[in-house]
Amino acid sequence: MNSAHGARWQQPAALVLPFAAAYFLSYFFRSVNAVISPDLVEEFSLSAAQLGLLTAAYFLAFAAFQLPLGVLLDRFGPRRTNGALLLVAGLGAVVFGAARDAGGLLAGRALIGLGVSGCLMSSIKAFTLWFPSEHLPARIGWVMFAGGLGALAATAPVEAALSLTDWRGVFLALGGATWTAAAAIFLFVPERDTGARGETFVQLASAVAAVFGSVVFWRVAAACTLFQAMNMAIQGLWAGPWLTDVAGLGRAEVATNLFALAVATMCGFPFWGAAAARLAARGVAPMSVFTFATGLFLCVQTLLVLGVTARPLLLWTAFGFFGTSGSLAFTVLSRSFPPGMTGRANTALNLLVFLAAFATQWLFGAIVNQWPAAGGGYLAEGYRAAFGCFFLLELFAFAWLLRNRAIGSGRASDLR
Repeated sequence: MNSAHGARWQQPAALVLPFAAAYFLSYFFRSVNAVISPDLVEEFSLSAAQLGLLTAAYFLAFAAFQLPLGVLLDRFGPRRTNGALLLVAGLGAVVFGAARDAGGLLAGRALIGLGVSGCLMSSIKAFTLWFPSEHLPARIGWVMFAGGLGALAATAPVEAALSLTDWRGVFLALGGATWTAAAAIFLFVPERDTGARGETFVQLASAVAAVFGSVVFWRVAAACTLFQAMNMAIQGLWAGPWLTDVAGLGRAEVATNLFALAVATMCGFPFWGAAAARLAARGVAPMSVFTFATGLFLCVQTLLVLGVTARPLLLWTAFGFFGTSGSLAFTVLSRSFPPGMTGRANTALNLLVFLAAFATQWLFGAIVNQWPAAGGGYLAEGYRAAFGCFFLLELFAFAWLLRNRAIGSGRASDLR
């Protein structure tokens, strides 16, 4: 049981479901531009670099709030923090849907990123407070499963919705749904002492510096940041244009492939959570599972670097499934820091991940933009160059991971 609080929550669904609904919306917002990007490009005459920057604004705003978020979670708890932020996300959806120029789109996208910045971190904080530590991988996995459902809903269902309304109508509806999720957090999530409410803000902030000075933190963060960022940036935008420009698929086929990618993501989260829990009982550390899965994720990306277009459905299914293994890092950190610091530890990691995702999504577009095609879109060489640049960075990180015996040994105590 949780060493700090020693109590079980007797109605786990009442605690898990509101956070799962919020994370569903977070992932929906993250992924929906991959489907509506042709509409945005046509209406606002956006280049690939502008589209990448616009979509990546979500990641930048998300990342910018991670350190304050950790302090707020540890000081005020997940209920009040996440509920208030979701109100901001709903406003961002309305601003995006009503935008009349690229500046309006950028402002709305940034507000959305800020507003959903606490969805996953608040759920992890709540589960750390209310559930036994051995249940963390499974609980987190199911919330991330809900995120996968959000990514799923942002593909073919959005394409179908666009036959009934336009992209603006989709975002106005999303605003209402987000405000409803905020109400559910406020109404159904219980309060509990976070273990840090007696600390001053100076003490709370100083603990953030302690997290960044922790060897345990950097062993986890340096290993997972690039891989998670690549998965998020590509799934959130560039998979769709790749399927059009490189694989030569039509819009309906693109939506089908993105749907498969989202299903794989949805299934990957609970799979890796359950696998980590089962293997931990046999003495295998979650980071060892992460190392194995990341190696397979790199193999999938090798095909993209080589420009392989055969069986794109299988290719992107594998990309989504193996790319979700990075979620295990949050379980490792939650078990490595005191309960009163888990908010700050996990948001510090999330800060690095989302800064890297912002840079990846934007720079990927900037690279692709150097190879425009005569008939519109971009050449396959541009995508290969972009995938190749980021693949090299990931390869260096993976090599460092393999050389670090403390992470690769499979001994959970090495990361505690």
